[in-house]
Amino acid sequence: MKIGMTFDLREEYLAMGYSESETAEFDREGTIDFIEQELVALGHEVDRIGHVQALTRRLADGDRWDLVFNISEGLWGVGRESQVPALLEAYGIAYTFSDPLVCALTLHKGMTKHVLRSAGIATTDFVVVESARDLARVDFPFPVFVKPVAEGTAKGIDANSKIDEPLELERRCLSILKEYRQPALVEPYLAGREFTTSILGTGEEAVVIGTLELGYDEMADANAYTYRNKEECESLVHYFLTDRAAAARCAELALATWRTLGCRDAGRVDFREDENGQLYVMEVNPLPGMHPSHSDLPMTCTAVGMSYRDLIAGIVASAAKRIPEGNFALQEGVAS
Repeated sequence: MKIGMTFDLREEYLAMGYSESETAEFDREGTIDFIEQELVALGHEVDRIGHVQALTRRLADGDRWDLVFNISEGLWGVGRESQVPALLEAYGIAYTFSDPLVCALTLHKGMTKHVLRSAGIATTDFVVVESARDLARVDFPFPVFVKPVAEGTAKGIDANSKIDEPLELERRCLSILKEYRQPALVEPYLAGREFTTSILGTGEEAVVIGTLELGYDEMADANAYTYRNKEECESLVHYFLTDRAAAARCAELALATWRTLGCRDAGRVDFREDENGQLYVMEVNPLPGMHPSHSDLPMTCTAVGMSYRDLIAGIVASAAKRIPEGNFALQEGVAS
């Protein structure tokens, strides 16, 4: 197949004057290289497109692809992860990972929790704080946990995200409102074990790859998978395949979450337990990081003995089923 690649390159945005924080979710050149190498090894022709503006220009010039491998995060707004998928759908071009609705829904953690709760899937109580007036609705006990409602890569999460008293809560929420120009999500702090479950596939064909449990070095930020802990995960975070009982509980809840939301191809569901061992869905990531040794999904594959090439092949095979008839000779297979 002729496969285009859409992505946001961190170095490119830094050169334009954006900060490290603003570009935290974007990929470095090495990640793009790794994905391209595997696609070529699988027999595909690869065309690097870049960000949504580059895609817009290429489409306007008449360029087309059998499939687009999309890992573009976008820059502005709650719908930023939906921009490339929506544009590709307008042109009838299939792409990897989830559709515009799922990308926008899951980026907004409050809306995700509304949907999960309506489906009977375990997630914590929460309040979306858009102004100081909303703090009166926080009626669950302290400590609580506060983060931006629509960020990834743990942006806005640090060692002080666990809050012990109301005045501190107000300061933290107002700080998020100002710095990130979006609401804050407040939820009970969960003191138990932390897990991430990786999934491959779509709908009833989706399967769990494995579940990693997270532990923290003594030099790491306490209480959470913070931005610093993620950025320096090689030295600050210990990842290990969890025990069989916990893995089974996570797998069941992850697949229910994945299918309820309509996520596709590959991604992760993150969990945490409370002090009594009750498991809750914390976040859903339908557009996962893809660095082979720094991102949770590929690291889970490595832990269970699945190669990075097999992961890329599985994602492409799942997405290729959505190629409109006539766009590509499916009988030739997903690799030449």
